[in-house]
Amino acid sequence: MPSTNRPKLFPRVESYVEQRIAEFDKIPMERKAQLEKVARYVASRIEAGEPARLTFICTHNSRRSHLSQIWGAIAAAYFGNANVETYSGGTEATAFNPRAVAAIERAGLQVEQAEAEMNPRYAVRFHETTNPLVCFSKVYHEAPNPRKDYCAVMTCSHADENCPNVMGCALRVAIPYEDPKAADGTDEEAARYDDRCRQIAREMLYLFSRVGRS
Repeated sequence: MPSTNRPKLFPRVESYVEQRIAEFDKIPMERKAQLEKVARYVASRIEAGEPARLTFICTHNSRRSHLSQIWGAIAAAYFGNANVETYSGGTEATAFNPRAVAAIERAGLQVEQAEAEMNPRYAVRFHETTNPLVCFSKVYHEAPNPRKDYCAVMTCSHADENCPNVMGCALRVAIPYEDPKAADGTDEEAARYDDRCRQIAREMLYLFSRVGRS
């Protein structure tokens, strides 16, 4: 159940969230097990009175890790987990891909490009009452990301396989997603990005629904 003590999401985002929660049975059991590892980490930090910091990592910090950071923040807010901080990063920095930006806009989020440059910053809002998430590409241990006492969630197999040591993390969990980049420039592009956005939203919502229950 959603928390009664939470910010009011934009109506389209609220509807999108409710649709994804209704799809929890689509998540394979092996993925649920990985998500529940992160849920237990979050619960342990909250119980200790410490912030639960999650850094979502993929190679280029351009698509899947950003979607995970954003939907992680939304899911934490929806279920009333106030002491949660979500971040994203890569093993190298590129840019938040505009196709992924468009996918979250289609899901109802409000996005404003703050700077026009090779690696622009985007202000991402899902409700009116707090500051937006500021999203841009960065290496996973660069500011504003934490350098210690965080859970590293590996969102692509390449980063998981090629980054054997993640600096400063207290826990590392692999939850890889298929890269929608394969559909770039095809008729399937928007549908592929929307599918990945739905999957990540669904799984982040499942994760935070299990905090204190796993």
